[in-house]
Amino acid sequence: MSEKFSVNDSISNLWNKLDGWLDAIILKLPNFAVAVLVMVIFYFIAKGLKRLSYKILFRKIVDESVKQMLAKIVKAVVILIGFFVALGVMQLDKILTSVLAGAGVVGLAIGLALQGTLSNTFSGLMLSFLPKVRIGDFIDAQGKSGYVDEINLRNVTIRQTDNEYVVIPNSVFIENPFTNYSWSHRSRVDVSCGVGYESNLQEVEDLVVKAMSENFEQKENEGVEFFFTEFGDSSINFVTRFWVESTKPKPKLEAQHKAIKLIKKNFDEAGINIPFPIRTLDFGKNKLQMAPREESSSVTSANKE
Repeated sequence: MSEKFSVNDSISNLWNKLDGWLDAIILKLPNFAVAVLVMVIFYFIAKGLKRLSYKILFRKIVDESVKQMLAKIVKAVVILIGFFVALGVMQLDKILTSVLAGAGVVGLAIGLALQGTLSNTFSGLMLSFLPKVRIGDFIDAQGKSGYVDEINLRNVTIRQTDNEYVVIPNSVFIENPFTNYSWSHRSRVDVSCGVGYESNLQEVEDLVVKAMSENFEQKENEGVEFFFTEFGDSSINFVTRFWVESTKPKPKLEAQHKAIKLIKKNFDEAGINIPFPIRTLDFGKNKLQMAPREESSSVTSANKE
């Protein structure tokens, strides 16, 4: 009888506890609904403030990546405030205090486990405020070249000229050298060529400098340069250098294309030869003539025998 009585008491206590929990849940339902409503309201407020800060508050910031990063931080802060308000509505302030007390230990554990991710995050923040790379710049990094499409807390996204996208982790990007073609609006173009040894070298120099100067505008502290560089196997080689407007590689290629056509056209009109290597092949004609003689002598000796 005693065992049966203890089982009934245990079941009764369990039901009483469950009933108490159910009553607590029912009493907390309005608070929970209000907390959910608060989170939804703060979410939309965060989206609105992000858009507002991007277009108005940060409009004087020239760097697009910095503007995007600051707008995202504003959104995250507003959502975090909404989360604390929702906890207050649900009367979970004491629980929040306990959670924050243990956050240091948990944060240390997470930091050790996510070293690479945190490194990318801090690198992303540095990149956002680094004026040497901006969204829309044409860069070359880790052997990949293209336009910077996005800089976020994890990686840098590059859109290549073939419209393929390359994603480079922030830590890798910031710890290695990269080339930014958009940082300077003027670039120097080098074009090499060669002329025959019979050419008048002063005439060659005058023709090239004149053609480059007339077709490519040179600004202050710039100018067309011309240098003979070496005595080649079949030509005297030279290089000419001039400046063009360029924030990406294509204008430089177009300038090289135009310069080569101009040099060829002017040299043809002036009768200046652009030689190409000539190679003479010796097929051993003497050896081929000796072979039949040896064969005939062997035949003769065989007839004698």
